[in-house]
Amino acid sequence: MNNINDSYFDGYYKDIWRSIIPEVLTRREVEFIIQYFNLVPGDAVLDLMCGYGRHTLALAREGIQVTAVDNLPHYAEEIVREAAASQLPVTVITGSVISATVTGHYKLAVCMGNSLNFFPPEQLQPLLKRVAGWLVPGGHFLVNSWSLTEIAVPAFREHSDQQIGEYRFINESRMLQDPPRIEINTTIIPASGEPENRTAVDYLYTLDELKTTLSDAGLVPEAVFSIPGKKYFTAGEPRAYIVARKS
Repeated sequence: MNNINDSYFDGYYKDIWRSIIPEVLTRREVEFIIQYFNLVPGDAVLDLMCGYGRHTLALAREGIQVTAVDNLPHYAEEIVREAAASQLPVTVITGSVISATVTGHYKLAVCMGNSLNFFPPEQLQPLLKRVAGWLVPGGHFLVNSWSLTEIAVPAFREHSDQQIGEYRFINESRMLQDPPRIEINTTIIPASGEPENRTAVDYLYTLDELKTTLSDAGLVPEAVFSIPGKKYFTAGEPRAYIVARKS
């Protein structure tokens, strides 16, 4: 089953995404991941929809064995080059997390950058069951989302127009139902070159819905933070970090 979000990062957005996420946020997330899950050199971590490898590479620099999965060849090739240049313990799998062949068992799996909300209910449940199967008993799953219903609905805007680096980034968004989702039609206009149009969908789940779906897959919710390891999540905060443990 195709997913409309698979092609969103193929063009200009793969570079825009890199500039949207502050380096300090990635650094704090990685510090939390290492400390909260008691990671030590040699531990195995699975980074799902890893993008350009901001968590993969940082964890690998601490001696952690990381398997990174992403469907965008450009990102995968970039991670392979960086890992080889620095002799980092990274394995890269190019493909959709829905169908990619992932072997081994992991102490921790992470899905950061709102990526889990790319999936409708009929894809999310099988994916979470796959994640549970990849974890060792007692292993953990960490999800970062800013498309929980409690976050996305209060912050919803039909129109946005901003300059991001050399790109003008225009979004026209619609709130849709059955299933609840936000459809985003994006026009990206570079300083030079042709404009590009992309469509993405963020599927909306309430925190309780997502907790139930995790539990049904054998992943028991353990904690939900708005600031990793420091502040528990309350409705309306801009992002959530959901920790679940394999039962």
